Amino acid sequence: MRHASKVNHLGRTESHRKAMLSNMASSLILHKRIATTVAKAKALRTYVEPLITRSKEDTTHSRRTVFDYLQDKKAVSELFREVSPKIMERPGGYTRILKTGLRKGDTAEMCIIELVDYNTNMLETKETKKAATRRSRRAGKKTGAVASAAGTAAEKTAKTPVPTAAAKEAAEEATVIEDATVVEEVTSEVVDETTMDEEVANEVETAEVSETTEETPETVAEVQETETPAVTDETKE
Repeated sequence: MRHASKVNHLGRTESHRKAMLSNMASSLILHKRIATTVAKAKALRTYVEPLITRSKEDTTHSRRTVFDYLQDKKAVSELFREVSPKIMERPGGYTRILKTGLRKGDTAEMCIIELVDYNTNMLETKETKKAATRRSRRAGKKTGAVASAAGTAAEKTAKTPVPTAAAKEAAEEATVIEDATVVEEVTSEVVDETTMDEEVANEVETAEVSETTEETPETVAEVQETETPAVTDETKE
């Protein structure tokens, strides 16, 4: 019975188990990820992580100790040259196990074991999550609106070309021409108003003259009636 047995023998003898884990550790260091069963991956994690911690001290003793476990010169040089600088600031947890489902033949749990610092996709997602901070909705909307306004203003300033000397002269000439046209329009309006005033005055004068001419026949007749008797009397005498 399996009482207090913390080591998974994986159904193999001790020598066979050590050789298998040594080959798997070398493949993981060289290729940065391998596909295997979950049981073997958990056993490999406890086997390879102490070796990665040992690679932080690049000494002859450390290299010989790691070579005693791996029995592969290429894997040892890769571990001390390429892997150890990346994991230097990490205190542990150098590997990650990602389950991929069941194997068709015997329905064994399959997974991928990989070195954490070589999965760029997950590192990018962690950086974006750390950059995002928790804020209220109103503050987020205000800051978003301010940022968008600043972005649009920056885009407009970037899009507007720098005016040259010829462009400045052309702009000044255009403003002078516009001012001249405005003055001409104002003067034309003044002239039109004066002509309208003169026409109104002439119409009023003609109306008065017509009224006077309409009244003159009656007055002439009255004057003739008053003056004719005197003339006849004088002619008789």
